[in-house]
Amino acid sequence: MAEVSDGAATAGDGHEDMAGDGREGTAGDGGLREEAERCLRALAGDGARLRDDQWTAIRALVVERRRALVVQRTGWGKSAVYFVATRLLRERGAGPTVIVSPLLALMRNQIDAAGRAGIHARTINSANTDDWRSVFAEVEAGEVDVLLVSPERLNNPDFRDLVLPELAAGAGLVVVDEAHCISDWGHDFRPDYRRLRTLLADLPPGIPVLATTATANARVTQDVAEQLAADDALVLRGALERDSLHLAVVRLPEAERRIAWLGEHLDALPGSGIIYTLTVAAAHEITGYLRDRGYEVAAYSGQTDPAERLQAERDLLDNKLKALVATSALGMGFDKPDLGFIVHVGAPQSPVAYYQQIGRAGRGVDRAEVILLPGAEDRDIWAYFASLAFPPEPVVRATLEALDAAGRPLSTGALEPRVDLNRARLEMMLKVLDVDGAVRRVKGGWTATGTDWVYDRARYERVAAERAREQNAMLEYLGIEGCREEFLRRQLDDPAAGPCGRCDNCTGRHWPAEVSEAGAAQARDRLRRPGVDVAPRRMWPTGVKDDLGVSGRISAAHMAEPGRALGRLTDIGWGNRLRDLFAGGDTEVTDEMFDAVVKVLAAWEWSRRPAGVVTIGSRSRPRLVGGLGRRLAGIGRLPYLGEIVPLGEPVPRRHNSAQRLRSVWHALALPDEVAAAAREADGPVLLVDDRIETGWTMTVAARHLRDAGAPAVLPLVLAVTT
Repeated sequence: MAEVSDGAATAGDGHEDMAGDGREGTAGDGGLREEAERCLRALAGDGARLRDDQWTAIRALVVERRRALVVQRTGWGKSAVYFVATRLLRERGAGPTVIVSPLLALMRNQIDAAGRAGIHARTINSANTDDWRSVFAEVEAGEVDVLLVSPERLNNPDFRDLVLPELAAGAGLVVVDEAHCISDWGHDFRPDYRRLRTLLADLPPGIPVLATTATANARVTQDVAEQLAADDALVLRGALERDSLHLAVVRLPEAERRIAWLGEHLDALPGSGIIYTLTVAAAHEITGYLRDRGYEVAAYSGQTDPAERLQAERDLLDNKLKALVATSALGMGFDKPDLGFIVHVGAPQSPVAYYQQIGRAGRGVDRAEVILLPGAEDRDIWAYFASLAFPPEPVVRATLEALDAAGRPLSTGALEPRVDLNRARLEMMLKVLDVDGAVRRVKGGWTATGTDWVYDRARYERVAAERAREQNAMLEYLGIEGCREEFLRRQLDDPAAGPCGRCDNCTGRHWPAEVSEAGAAQARDRLRRPGVDVAPRRMWPTGVKDDLGVSGRISAAHMAEPGRALGRLTDIGWGNRLRDLFAGGDTEVTDEMFDAVVKVLAAWEWSRRPAGVVTIGSRSRPRLVGGLGRRLAGIGRLPYLGEIVPLGEPVPRRHNSAQRLRSVWHALALPDEVAAAAREADGPVLLVDDRIETGWTMTVAARHLRDAGAPAVLPLVLAVTT
């Protein structure tokens, strides 16, 4: 049974994850505590003192060699626990501390601080493979005090089988940072973290373990404590109050008014901060609009080049930017103590995730503004993320059967033709099955172990129900009349939750929900600026050569040219209108939408003007696609050459490239008269469809036209999914 402490922890002195508040704590071990205090002062400054629970955790690790879980608010000083414990353990002859953390790029400041205190830290991750040999040499020579490892390394066969056992056996302390990622009940579950349970269970006796997180409710805390593989795990859980945060919600009916509100109020927000969005597209849209208004801002997402991400982080840290407009890729571990505000354009899908993100602000300042601008489209985005849950049992069984039948390792790409999941979801499922012992990652891919495996449907259904409950709680948060911080803290099962006295509801001081008409018009113009580049498919997917006869690079003679779309379904401008269009029945585009498509064509800098229009026949929206193609032909004074005809029964939706290509390969036919017209056209063919999801329908249709003799194919669609 885990031992639980609710030891209170008041605000620190502004050093993120370092300093305590000067409380004296328990008696005993005076010499060791003074030694720990000296180490803390080297890390965080002369005025730093250990909190009670910091000292309790350090003593448990250094003296008792126990396993401990520390659940404390952002800025409380969790990293001070493992840095101080490392220093004390190393001075007593222990091996290096191994920290498993997803935050390698974002812990540079803490690593620098540790260095100033004489703690030498190195990292092993996918970005520094050239340094691994020298890092391992330093570890063997006893020169490394802290070794940071990304969780993805745990699933690399060579690292898992050859490196990790030796590191673990020689470690003086093992730390699991952001430990809520272990639990599929948490808001940021990562399958690679699940492997830690096996690692911890196999550790030699006497190696202490520390798990830390700032965002875990009671269910996640219990789950993580159980995965520490110790009957007497010490759980230190403190109050989550952040007395610098001033929470507010501003409800505006339309996306352009929410963006205009940002443009008109950003100057009023203190210092620099983060503007969170739910999608990459929204991050870029908002960045463009704010730059138009003269603000120094930058977009930040998982798709941003790593060097650009690093530069953006530095620019924000140096206050060269008013804000980073970021997805959740900028989250756990980002440390800027004087961050003055957090604005969310769109609500995260759980109060726990929201509290984790707003915890970036106000660590070293007296006041930070936290504002949520919810949108009607938020629920659509939540529904998309919910669709990425663990797959149903038939899909999992098909994967296991495919691996078993192969009799050899299969790569993820080789599995795609056999399993109807996209690459990211397939890899997630395989990692979970690997941890469960049903498959194993080896050189060359994945193999089935033959171990009996039970599909835990009841657990997956409970997790899905919990996700739905969290979404409903987030909706409730938007409309509550009581204290906002108290509501969020109760969602995290904080027993000390109470009215904050600072939020908009507690004070009665609400941000204005009005914007000028000029500002709304400017935002509307930006959001409705039409046109998205669409890159053609360039490579055939793995695993279709035997039945389709294609592999490798798509030849230039068969490839479409770069195309255009009116917008992305994830946009907050055209995306909202396009989602509404596709959610309805088969209808023609509105005049407003058609005029926007014409603007896309007018701005298209093609080398040769189209000589004719062809549409891709649609069973579900023939009026929409056919009508759009004919209207474009009419306004462009181009001949409408006809449509590529769908064959057979409706093609079921497929989720990965190999399966989608196979399903459409024989499902499209180019009529002879359309082929002849395309061949005789004096220029490229404009190929029109309603949307591009995987891109394979457009690829196959373009191949038909090129085979028929069309000199070039220019794809044009209303929407792309990403």
